[in-house]
Amino acid sequence: MKLYIAEKPSLARAIAAVLPKPQQNKDGYIQLTNGDCISWCIGHLLENAEPEDYQAKFKQWRATDLPIIPDNWQLKAKTKTKKQLGILSRLIKKADELVHAGDPDREGQLLVDEVIAHCKIPQQKVKQTQRLLISDLNPAAVKSALNKLKSNTEYAALSTSALARSRADWMFGLNLTRAYTLQAQQAGFQSVLSVGRVQTPVLGLVVRRDKSIDEFVNKPFYQVLAHIKIDENTGFTALWQPSEACVPHQDEEGRIINKSLAEHVIKQIEGENAHISKAEQKNKQQAAPLPYNLSALQIDAAKLFSLSAQDTLSVCQSLYEKHKLITYPRSDCRYLPTEHFSQAKQLTSAISNNLPALEKACQQANLNQKSKAWNDKKVDAHHAIIPTGKKTSVQLTANEEKIYQLIAKQYLVQFYPSWQYQDNRIECLIKNGLFVAKHRQTTDLGWKALIGSTKDKQNEAAKPALPKVKTGDIYLCTHGELLEKMTQAPQAFTDATLLAAMTGIARYVSDPAIRKILKETDGLGTEATRAGIIELLFKRRFLLRQGKQIKATETGRALIESLPEQLTLPDMTAQWEASLESICQRQLNYQSFIEPLLNNLTQLVELAKQPPNQSLIAAAKNQPKKPNKFKGKSGYKKKFGSARKRTSAA
Repeated sequence: MKLYIAEKPSLARAIAAVLPKPQQNKDGYIQLTNGDCISWCIGHLLENAEPEDYQAKFKQWRATDLPIIPDNWQLKAKTKTKKQLGILSRLIKKADELVHAGDPDREGQLLVDEVIAHCKIPQQKVKQTQRLLISDLNPAAVKSALNKLKSNTEYAALSTSALARSRADWMFGLNLTRAYTLQAQQAGFQSVLSVGRVQTPVLGLVVRRDKSIDEFVNKPFYQVLAHIKIDENTGFTALWQPSEACVPHQDEEGRIINKSLAEHVIKQIEGENAHISKAEQKNKQQAAPLPYNLSALQIDAAKLFSLSAQDTLSVCQSLYEKHKLITYPRSDCRYLPTEHFSQAKQLTSAISNNLPALEKACQQANLNQKSKAWNDKKVDAHHAIIPTGKKTSVQLTANEEKIYQLIAKQYLVQFYPSWQYQDNRIECLIKNGLFVAKHRQTTDLGWKALIGSTKDKQNEAAKPALPKVKTGDIYLCTHGELLEKMTQAPQAFTDATLLAAMTGIARYVSDPAIRKILKETDGLGTEATRAGIIELLFKRRFLLRQGKQIKATETGRALIESLPEQLTLPDMTAQWEASLESICQRQLNYQSFIEPLLNNLTQLVELAKQPPNQSLIAAAKNQPKKPNKFKGKSGYKKKFGSARKRTSAA
């Protein structure tokens, strides 16, 4: 008997739909006439054991017991899905062949692997397990995937990476949460202050941004425009470029802060000759942006529709599982397999049917054009999020239609010509001072006709074109103009900018070596967890919303100020992600990742034994009148969920 083990029931049904009929729906599985079966997990059926499962004394929270580090890791059945685990375990033991059909990511790899390992079947049977990778739930795609089964052993490193992440998050989250909650209790806190290697640096980003806004003092700076006359009807303005001699009069961003200097420049250039030292026109082009991965989609949805990361993910899951209109949504990849290129006609036909408003856009797409998106070398377990070939007459919700349209347009522009534009630049010398004028003019909208920003088009139209001049020409500077501006405080985070910060975390990493490593592989959290991490911080009352702005609460600020800096910066978790990726690529082993981590954890727990600081004491006094009381027992699990759930959100 062959057993297909899907990650969730919807995937099991999609597999069953393309296998021979008739079929029987049994309790927890589907059986074929030949005896083969399709069963499923419901996410993780197993979770890391709680501390008290190792030793009863760990149920009470005591600083003297920390850090808690299991010698032999234990998993236990999740209460809500214990029945399904029993059904699946019996089928695994009975089966002659196993097919692993978890989602195509490291977490999907682990959750089926750990169930197989839990059943303690012969190693030979484990080694013969095959891997089924499905990223599109439509019948044609599932059939294609079934014809491309691989050995599950090829993905062992993916599972090891997920296991290392799970255990590391358990140790850090549990020990540091207990340690700093006990410290906070001394300050008067009666609730749990959770700490995680991803959630805490994200909170740290917001706290530091809020602090920089609060402490910001507006200061004036000055620019000088030279008005240059070509003839009675033609002219242009050029911006002064301060020389090195002006450095003492500039701020750290190169802006002139000495008004007298700017006024002096204006007096110097009035009525003087402007010598054209360079005049150039460059024709340039820009290819369409790549199809979406989840984070890029969430960022655009937040900007355009004010949807939270979690809202966008939920809509994507509906489009994927319920409607089967898009491919696997939790993807971190923005490229497509070359074999998908041949499906373009089918996919554009489906888009045209499902979104009549895009019918003309589909007709204008050049399906013979192959963008850089199709690149096998850039695709691993999953590919970019794109529409499927399914045609539907079902009425989508407003948000479903918005997200589907975003994904559809981002796919369609792969068949549109490049955006073409001309960059014009004039440099001129006036009394030995350099002045520069720039202008960009679109010559062919290309893909921007479909997804270009209306604001960009308006900004370009508002700027007058530069006149045609050549090097050596001399014109008159009629007068100078002083522009007095004010420095602006940093913008508070929004859903879009916080997600962008998490995906581009290298910008916030202090260690140059780590920053260099993360240029291409950066990311705080994963595509699957970022939305959950942000929502978790709201649920734990560390963050709050003020309109579109995301701000830290007093408790959130106090927690960050009470923690060692390394826990509040993204450096450590960035190192983790780089190491976990190295495990996936078989460049690092499990033990090499865990050992230094344990040494660091022991040091951090010791630091937590210091008395609470003043910010924590002050925040404790301003707690809500009826806080969630801290009992120092198993209330942590009741309030925040099991250790297994915690690891997924870190």
